[in-house]
Amino acid sequence: MVEGSMTQGAGQGPEVERTATLRDFRVPAYVHEAGPYVHSVHPGEVAPPPDETYPEGYTPTQRDLPVINRGDTVQVTVDPETAAPQSTTGQGPLYVVGDVHGYLDQLVSALQEKGLLDAAGNWCAGTARLWFLGDFTDRGPDGIGVIDLVMRLSAEAAAAGGYCKALMGNHELLLLGAKRFGDTPVNSGAGTATFQAAWLLNGGQKTDMDRLQDHHLQWMSRLDAVEEVDGHLLVHSDTTAYLDYGRSIEEVNDTVRETITRNDADEVWDLFRKFTKRFSFRDEGGADAVRSLLDTYGGTRIVHGHSPIPYLLGEVGSEDDEDNRDPVIEGPHVYAGGLAIAMDGGVTMAGKLLVQQLPLDT
Repeated sequence: MVEGSMTQGAGQGPEVERTATLRDFRVPAYVHEAGPYVHSVHPGEVAPPPDETYPEGYTPTQRDLPVINRGDTVQVTVDPETAAPQSTTGQGPLYVVGDVHGYLDQLVSALQEKGLLDAAGNWCAGTARLWFLGDFTDRGPDGIGVIDLVMRLSAEAAAAGGYCKALMGNHELLLLGAKRFGDTPVNSGAGTATFQAAWLLNGGQKTDMDRLQDHHLQWMSRLDAVEEVDGHLLVHSDTTAYLDYGRSIEEVNDTVRETITRNDADEVWDLFRKFTKRFSFRDEGGADAVRSLLDTYGGTRIVHGHSPIPYLLGEVGSEDDEDNRDPVIEGPHVYAGGLAIAMDGGVTMAGKLLVQQLPLDT
């Protein structure tokens, strides 16, 4: 798919509308305002989910991050940068951001370290291109502050000739569902479930819900699920479930948006459940799973968030471990025969919020 052919959410830069079924909406005025980012009050950190097994027929009302002891992943060490390099061709360098989960301070620091934001928290990277891989809220202290920052940077980057865009993560679907459907029962493979219960179980923050406004909901509901940029297939989750929603990037993104628009609790729950699946690219057959996505949607490598690198490496055990050391994460991980790049540095478990320029030098 040619980059720039998709319609993004509010403030995500000038794009050609792809289908007449999508309706535009106004960008809140504040996203065009310059000035430092607003730091919200942090109500306290949320502990990471405990280590549990990954049962057959998993439903996301259960917390599910097992430890995977792997010896075939590569951890890429990234040297700090002082300024985002600029291209002489008019198209700036490409960056991706892993899961943020409400950690606004860490996000701002990581973007500043890469030269994308100035000391005041404003876009200073010119024509650079920045993609967020989803999961802005839950677990951490200021998810709404993160969304506000991304929306503002989208406008600032577009004005400078670059862009800042974002993908749909499973926690965006979870927050949308909790707001829209609350305690409405939904069909679950493990019995009756509700979005509200799943949201609370998976780190939902009352302060985020209290500050959630219509323009946040509109922005989240219009995020794309898949995109291909410079040979990199960008997704949130390390799952092949995207194949259930279309045979092209455009079809997947349209189907996801249409599902959200229909506002059927069971349909949105099924979408959330599938986006919550993980670990499709690990172990034997992982490379084949990646190839099934690349062959269908394009690209030569897949880049994802969702599954924290510390768990993939086996560096973090259960909360009951006597030797519960903080994970040491220096950069993304390449695995599945070099076809997959994992970007969730485990910021919720004292890991690292990753911002990485692509392509990798490996």
